[in-house]
Amino acid sequence: MRTSDRSSQWIETSPGFILDSGNVAAHSNQLSSRLKPRIITREQREDIERQLLAEGATLSIGAGQRDRPEEPDPMRTAFERDRDRILHSTAFRRLAGKTQVFIFPNDHQRTRLTHALEVSQVATAISRGIGLNIALTEAIALGHDCGHGPGGHASEDAFSKFLSDGYDHATWGADHTLVDLNLCMETLDGIRNHSWSRPHPATPEGAVVSFADRIAYCAHDLEDAIKAEVVHTSQIPVSITSVVGTTRTHQLGYFISDMVDTAVRNGEIALSNTAASTLGQLRRFNYDKIYMRPESIRQSEAVIRVLSMMVEYYISNPKEISIPRDGALDNEPQDPVVNAIGYVSGMTDRFAFQKAVDLIGYDPNKLPRGIDLTHK
Repeated sequence: MRTSDRSSQWIETSPGFILDSGNVAAHSNQLSSRLKPRIITREQREDIERQLLAEGATLSIGAGQRDRPEEPDPMRTAFERDRDRILHSTAFRRLAGKTQVFIFPNDHQRTRLTHALEVSQVATAISRGIGLNIALTEAIALGHDCGHGPGGHASEDAFSKFLSDGYDHATWGADHTLVDLNLCMETLDGIRNHSWSRPHPATPEGAVVSFADRIAYCAHDLEDAIKAEVVHTSQIPVSITSVVGTTRTHQLGYFISDMVDTAVRNGEIALSNTAASTLGQLRRFNYDKIYMRPESIRQSEAVIRVLSMMVEYYISNPKEISIPRDGALDNEPQDPVVNAIGYVSGMTDRFAFQKAVDLIGYDPNKLPRGIDLTHK
């Protein structure tokens, strides 16, 4: 087969380009470097944290407090290590196929993955502005929704029927989904307690992510709904638009600045009364016009039916459970209900609904609107 000029050029770059030093560069025109690098060890960077971060910020120390002791990384701080593990985990990648608001969204609508990235951006902006530990903030933000099941929050209602204490994506993510990664106590605490219904996080970075989560989804869920023509900007109350406008850019900028200003002024991870009231109104507007619209309710009911049937199937057929692991544990849970929920909660939307059709004969015409099983 004849290769194109572009393919030939791409192949030719494989070996890289030899420099005068004998080393290999990525580009043919790289000049002699004037860079004078020096190795900054983890210990030195931990010392920099002690000097630069705000009083009360969470400091990285050695390998961090983990359930299973580890040797410290020579270059990365404990929380940078956590962030990297989450970023490369199977659970994080699966978020790309899980519902944020719209099941099987169009190209430009959010998924759980893009939501996590936007939460990380908002939280990092706040933490950077007030001198908190950015690596810990990122780790918590990237991992905060890894316990979510397919089909959005409706999955929690489906799974809760099988558990005496119910199913909470925050606690499930920290205590089940991400347990193989052996994350630091502070990271797991922030993930476990990011929801406002949970206890206050143990670190200021965790508290920042709690706010960033709500700020991000209130803004981007509204933006998605406007683009999908579910709502129109003219419907947004003036009490909201007069403070934060109608665009995500203005809304995020306002809330981030308010949190930074409030922290500097009062030493608290909090919003001012005006900002908190506006965020509450925005969330209520989204709840009434987006999350509780008739189509959303029908979608949730379909998700609950399908996932409940899937959990029941795997409780009865435990040998069909095959979970790709990020690591191996000696204490694998033996509870068939926990195993079944762990398996189904890890599924992407398409995989879960395809399994429902294939294994239990679920009528594809009764699946939530938007599910496309033609592309496997």
